[in-house]
Amino acid sequence: MRLAVLAALAAATAIPLSAQAFGIGARAGTTGLGGDVGWRIAPALSARIGYSALNWNRDFSTDDLRYDGRLELRNASGLIDFHPLGPLFRVTGGVIYTGGSEYDVRTRSDQFTLRGNTYTGASLRGTVEPGRSFAPYLGIGWGRVSGAGVNFYADIGVMFTGSPKARLRASCGTALSAAACAQLRSDVAREEDELEDELDAFKYYPVVNFGLTVGF
Repeated sequence: MRLAVLAALAAATAIPLSAQAFGIGARAGTTGLGGDVGWRIAPALSARIGYSALNWNRDFSTDDLRYDGRLELRNASGLIDFHPLGPLFRVTGGVIYTGGSEYDVRTRSDQFTLRGNTYTGASLRGTVEPGRSFAPYLGIGWGRVSGAGVNFYADIGVMFTGSPKARLRASCGTALSAAACAQLRSDVAREEDELEDELDAFKYYPVVNFGLTVGF
């Protein structure tokens, strides 16, 4: 029975395993530290799946507020590499899952002015997330993850994450009156829009990665 199952799996494979090139890569760059598993589909075509992560502390300002920020990128990718001129240069397209990525922000002080109103003993915290959970990717690169031996590979491209979505939460504390707290929440709703506008450039996230691959 076991031999029959193995035979069926072998018959379902379009290219014999011995004819396939396979490789594992490790990389670093604007998407953080990560790795790829790649395999050849055809002489000029290969596929790879990967994962990367990045934590980066980056402060940010709008017209009214300055935030302490922390960027957390968690990306899983599925890419197709096309080599029109041989094994070195390639064009890459695919999709990157960004659902685990977010930019956490919080006010730097418990006293701040928002929309002309000064609040003492309050705070703002929130997150900014990509507009798309599945971001299209397009780029160029050098090297092939599935190439035999130890090789260098690089990617330069753009991840189309969509316009960011901001969600801020106000904490009124005990110092604000009910009326002041209601005003703060109203001001926060408009601050969300401004935060999204300030970060709108990140709907095109640049990807620059370099790595080494071991192929078999």
